[in-house]
Amino acid sequence: MAYTATDVKNLRERTGAGMMDCKKALEETSGDFEAAVDALRAKGLAAVAKKSSRTAAEGLVGVAVSGNKGVAVEVNSETDFVAKNEQFQDFVRKTTAVALSAASDDVEALKAAAYPGGGTVSDQLTANVATIGENQQVRRMKTVAVGSGVVVAYVHNAAAPLLGKIGVLVALESEAGADVLEPLGKQIAMHIAAAFPLALSADDLDAEMIARERKVAAEKAAESGKPAEVQAKMVDGAVAKFAKDNALLSQLFVMDNKTPVAQVVEAAGKAAGNKIVLKDYVRFQLGEGIEKQVTDFAAEVAAAAGLG
Repeated sequence: MAYTATDVKNLRERTGAGMMDCKKALEETSGDFEAAVDALRAKGLAAVAKKSSRTAAEGLVGVAVSGNKGVAVEVNSETDFVAKNEQFQDFVRKTTAVALSAASDDVEALKAAAYPGGGTVSDQLTANVATIGENQQVRRMKTVAVGSGVVVAYVHNAAAPLLGKIGVLVALESEAGADVLEPLGKQIAMHIAAAFPLALSADDLDAEMIARERKVAAEKAAESGKPAEVQAKMVDGAVAKFAKDNALLSQLFVMDNKTPVAQVVEAAGKAAGNKIVLKDYVRFQLGEGIEKQVTDFAAEVAAAAGLG
């Protein structure tokens, strides 16, 4: 697999490694970008990154709560300008409200659902594209619910009420009152927005992700030259740390940076006289997981003029 100068530039931006190290990593991995990231990490030349912080898609994340149920929906547009458009904001708000009554998290079913005022969500989306003049898409949705307790919504970088760049939902199961659960949920939601957990608990972390971390840790340990039994302990320790740092319940609460989130919830339950369970959460960050196409405008202009 071949690679380009843009691949080298993107790898450098993603990892912070030097230009020559990036070129060498791409050569060694036959242009496989993700393998090159892992190769640089194994050599200690790249910072550990949960996910790229560079988000490609624009648009908005909408959140809504009704009773003990909440939903988050991401709707993408081509530019941030559209996210400030009142028509687009109204569409995201109403589509999120429709999603709140959906039977599943199936986006295709959501698009086929009735839209307030007539037609379907998909029909209104098509109309928006025609009038606003940009491609738009309903990308994903996720619902959380509890039998008793609360679902708390939080939006970071809000463009309008319950619309923004990062949408968070926290589901707390408990018989405790809303006066206890709402502020606790708000603090945990703010933690989630800042700390970017990858799963609720260590057991919920993606198996392929853990396998990838173990492979990187093994390569690092092998370069240490230490005995095999020591290397095995190094690998186990690295994987355990990764799981602890990326599972919500074991992350250190950002409010004090010393107490695991699980203990914060447990202590709140004891103080309230009712057990509190952090049952589920949602964290949608606008455009996460979508690679941005980086272009050199000056180079494009020069090429078009026959100067490249």
